[in-house]
Amino acid sequence: MIAPRTKQPLEDLPAGECHIWFDRAPNTLPPARVAAYEALLAPDEMARYRTFRFERHRHLYLLTRGLVRNTLSRYTPVAPAQWCFAVASHGKPYIAEPTLPYGLSFNLSNTEGMVVCAVARDVPVGVDVENTDRIDDPLSIAADFFSPHEVGDLRALPNELQRERFFAYWTLKESYIKARGLGLAIPLDQFSFLLSEDDDRIGLIVDARQGEQSGVWQCARIPVPAPHAMAIVIRRGDAPDFLLKMRDAASPMALETTGEIEGAD
Repeated sequence: MIAPRTKQPLEDLPAGECHIWFDRAPNTLPPARVAAYEALLAPDEMARYRTFRFERHRHLYLLTRGLVRNTLSRYTPVAPAQWCFAVASHGKPYIAEPTLPYGLSFNLSNTEGMVVCAVARDVPVGVDVENTDRIDDPLSIAADFFSPHEVGDLRALPNELQRERFFAYWTLKESYIKARGLGLAIPLDQFSFLLSEDDDRIGLIVDARQGEQSGVWQCARIPVPAPHAMAIVIRRGDAPDFLLKMRDAASPMALETTGEIEGAD
């Protein structure tokens, strides 16, 4: 049984749109917000929450769980505390209960300073956000995990541009493996992204060993304020590109409603 959520009107989510909700993630949350989000947690979430040693990690986890519950409840008459989640074999979360009249897919990511939840209807979606201050030597990591094309592209850039390009690749690659729901079962060097200078179109080449078509995926970088980088990958199939809408969870107004999001700050 689905209990009424609130009297607030539900958000519309057309089949050709993907909404990307984000929230800032300070290291410490006000006690009232902590209590409100703790009240939403399922027993397994509460058990995980209590395993974090440091307050900033607990609060980041709490914000992430609060964001996905409140976000999904924007689209359906389900109270945030009523959502039940399960995890697929490779770790991708999905809605276990309640049963909805249409498919609602989502994906989550968090990093120091930001949490994000992408929502679409009936299509696989993956999103990733990273704090770009957290890695000292991106080129050495790329050499171990990226495709030869991506590594060559990074090495051809001046040193001052390598970090930004590294995180462009990193967030796109994370988003792709999350969208496919296979995690690191997909070797990171068996698919490559092709970045144009203006990011107008992002190409994807998938190794034949993956048995996956590359043209069915929509890939986009999402501009967010420094020091963060964000990307999203959606399986659009043969349909036109999704309209991407960036939304601030603290303010329900859409910040951008164009298919090629060009600024969220």
